Amino acid sequence: MDRRHEARDVGIDLAAVARLLADGTRAAFCLALLDGRAWTATELARYAGVSASTATSHLNLLVGGGLLVEERHGRHRYLRITDRTVMELIESLAELAPRRPVRPRSLTAATGNQALLHARLCYDHLAGTVALAITDAMVERGLLDWDPEPGLTDAGAAWLADVGVPLPSSSRRPLVRACLDWTERRPHLAGAVGSALCAHALASGWVKRVGTTRALTVTSIGRQALHDHLDLPLTDL
Repeated sequence: MDRRHEARDVGIDLAAVARLLADGTRAAFCLALLDGRAWTATELARYAGVSASTATSHLNLLVGGGLLVEERHGRHRYLRITDRTVMELIESLAELAPRRPVRPRSLTAATGNQALLHARLCYDHLAGTVALAITDAMVERGLLDWDPEPGLTDAGAAWLADVGVPLPSSSRRPLVRACLDWTERRPHLAGAVGSALCAHALASGWVKRVGTTRALTVTSIGRQALHDHLDLPLTDL
């Protein structure tokens, strides 16, 4: 049988998903929503620099294609990524995407770009140079093991308990997953452990959001905590 006909007979229209992300505006929406929050259509329109009507048209396609879901509260429409599977798809595509230099439109934009490179939310875990430093320190201390596949060691479980980071008692989600960081094209910590550590960092005031973006800043409390728990240099945070 001709392989092209065989592919059609499977009944999976992979090209339909590709078409959804082939548009720059729709791709920008999905990248913005990697912060794990629900955004309004107005916020997404402002982020991508398009009109409200254009944003609505693109968002309807993304919702119809199953990449986003919407929630309505009164007159407001909120959009978010459908689930972790979609998030991981977008992350994987972002890893493969070519990098092109972006000239910031203003000093504020340039500062925001630097903040994203330093520390940011990647759906529900930490990313950026700070996340890479945390991951490297955990590997060096024997808390994480990358080979033959990512995993949490017994020492790592004890360390998390000592720090006060709770882990789910049962979950289909892997405890540890390597997520390639586009900052340096090296893996940072994801999975249930990465999510729990990020939640703890936010709740404990180690990091805080920068405005309405997914950029994060490490607080003085966080710098000291990361130094105490992982011996990270204060000057690098």
